[in-house]
Amino acid sequence: MPRQVDLDMIELIDNKLTVDEYLKLRALVGWKKLSREQAQKALDNSLLVVGAYLAGQPIGMGRLVGDGAVICYVQDLVIPPQAQGYGIGSLVLSRLTQYVESLRLPGTEMMFDLMCAKGRERFYEAHGFLARPTEKLGPGMIQYINADLTQR
Repeated sequence: MPRQVDLDMIELIDNKLTVDEYLKLRALVGWKKLSREQAQKALDNSLLVVGAYLAGQPIGMGRLVGDGAVICYVQDLVIPPQAQGYGIGSLVLSRLTQYVESLRLPGTEMMFDLMCAKGRERFYEAHGFLARPTEKLGPGMIQYINADLTQR
């Protein structure tokens, strides 16, 4: 990455990210490995996948899942370490937010949720997300379902 990145040089493209690009970006941030089949199914079943490209090369992505009426989740927001700090994550998150806003039915409210990586809370709070737990809301919960049921 160059020392300075003009955000006007970043191209956001919806629903074009390939499975190879997705797997590479995940690997660059140290996330769990997925099979190609699992990764492709995840991309295919997403509401929106936003790829961030610089000179035709993927430098980040965001993925939105949900029902498109009551709730949407930022499932992935991946910006490799060498591309962080330039505003690319904010650009991708803004695009995801715009999309969720476009889905909201008139006179209704949608929940827009995520579970962020440890240490990234301030980034998301700056974009209007509320860290849990709060006085009224409990913490987020997670469970991994895998072939080896003894590892629950």
